[in-house]
Amino acid sequence: MIGEKAPDFVLKDQNGEEFKLSDFRGKKVLLSFHPLAWTGICEKQMKALEENYEKFETLNVLPVGISVDPMPSKKAWAEHMGLKKLRILSDFWPHGEVAKLYGLFREKDGISERANVLVDEEGKIALYKVYPIRELPNLEEIFDFLERYC
Repeated sequence: MIGEKAPDFVLKDQNGEEFKLSDFRGKKVLLSFHPLAWTGICEKQMKALEENYEKFETLNVLPVGISVDPMPSKKAWAEHMGLKKLRILSDFWPHGEVAKLYGLFREKDGISERANVLVDEEGKIALYKVYPIRELPNLEEIFDFLERYC
């Protein structure tokens, strides 16, 4: 998928606001897929994005989280985690549609893989990495990639 056009989509974030990927051309977008809200590793994954939000901004990157949880659950979870900037998107209905578009839906489990997909300023996939489901993604490898190749 690297170098291919990223599938466009529209999802709602934790506040019910629409997020359309193609609206962010001219900016890199990090799609950080996580299996489920309210789980330990997923919480650490989203908090790491929030804690590094300014660093992403300096690199012209908009990080967003995505999981199959419904929007009200995302809202409560975002409040629980104290998210102020990070948008977490609900891929709830049609269930896992965006994860399927990106080849990341675990049909048997009804959740997405844990993955980071970096979409460049032109809307093409620059980085696509799937992590073991119980492994926290290493943001340093994302920053290293951005500093080397972007």
